[in-house]
Amino acid sequence: MNQRRSNIEIIGDMLKVGENGAGKTEIMYSANMSYSQIQKYLSFLIGHGFIDRVEIGNPVVTYRVTEKGLALLRSIETILEVLEFRDADF
Repeated sequence: MNQRRSNIEIIGDMLKVGENGAGKTEIMYSANMSYSQIQKYLSFLIGHGFIDRVEIGNPVVTYRVTEKGLALLRSIETILEVLEFRDADF
């Protein structure tokens, strides 16, 4: 069955990709997102301090998960594990 991911799962996937720093395109493809999704979610995560935008050159930009973002990622992983959400048949 083809299930849609929840917002929490999408955020978790993005944070996981950005743990060691990643560009927008890498996050978008690794987390299996559309361009409009990446724009919306990155804006949210940056605005809430879960991801930092780091300029490492001109015009090279990378996104890195903050300590607050790592704490959120661990919480998401724990919740999904406890609920066994990824394997549930709803």
